[in-house]
Amino acid sequence: MKITGHEDLRVQKTINGIYQAFESLICEKDYEKITVKALAERAQINKKTFYRYYPTLDDLLAEMQARYSQDYLKVAGQFHYPDDLAKSVRSFIEYSAKQGEAYDKITCNGHYIGIRQQMIDQVMTRTWSESPEFAKLESFQQRVLLTFIQNTGLEVYKAWVADGKQAPIETVVKMAVTLMSSVTPFLKLTK
Repeated sequence: MKITGHEDLRVQKTINGIYQAFESLICEKDYEKITVKALAERAQINKKTFYRYYPTLDDLLAEMQARYSQDYLKVAGQFHYPDDLAKSVRSFIEYSAKQGEAYDKITCNGHYIGIRQQMIDQVMTRTWSESPEFAKLESFQQRVLLTFIQNTGLEVYKAWVADGKQAPIETVVKMAVTLMSSVTPFLKLTK
């Protein structure tokens, strides 16, 4: 349930409590092992209260991912592709680095691949759909390009997280941007 700010204060506290409990459980265990019962206990609500706001845990997870996507699109949605690809890569890594352990687990853990892919698809479609260069590509070429971009950025970030974020963020950004530098020649090649 999205909070608009016009809800009763008790509703806002309940939703925030559900989110906080869910994030802490995501940090502790695999998604398949999280139950509504455990979430309700952690949020100090009863199961009926949870179901009043969310039909399933999947719905809560989808809403959480939608929040991440919308927040990131506020930054990346203003870029022009492919010209601002380096800015986009930087903003993805910087945005992701600020989100915390639950975000990292969702982004990097194979248990969340379906919901993570929905987020990636939403971001990629919304950002690249505005590009005249992208529009000129055939459907197959568009898929290859988007797959390359999403996998490159995601794999660099995942490797950084797996390494305990030891490298300075600027190094990580430069690596990802360098790897992505083949996009402009690709667009010229496909004309």
